[in-house]
Amino acid sequence: MSDQTAPIDERYYQLLEELQALDFVLVELNLFLDTHKGDAQALQQYNHFSELRRKVACEIEASYGPLMHFGHSLSNFPWQWTDTPWPWQV
Repeated sequence: MSDQTAPIDERYYQLLEELQALDFVLVELNLFLDTHKGDAQALQQYNHFSELRRKVACEIEASYGPLMHFGHSLSNFPWQWTDTPWPWQV
């Protein structure tokens, strides 16, 4: 791990908060769909928010580095996992 903390601007925190809100909405919709499989509107909302989440996550990763490991997020060169802070540290 790097001894130096990478500087983080306000946009990072805004995007991370937006990502957390989208994750919350997706969990709630997922739970609702578990008991309402035939609700086309809920499924449409789930897919809409899934796409929004993908876009926000891509913006974060393009500007600040990967959010997940084990092949779920791409990393720019040089390898970025040793850079801090990690998303769960802020």
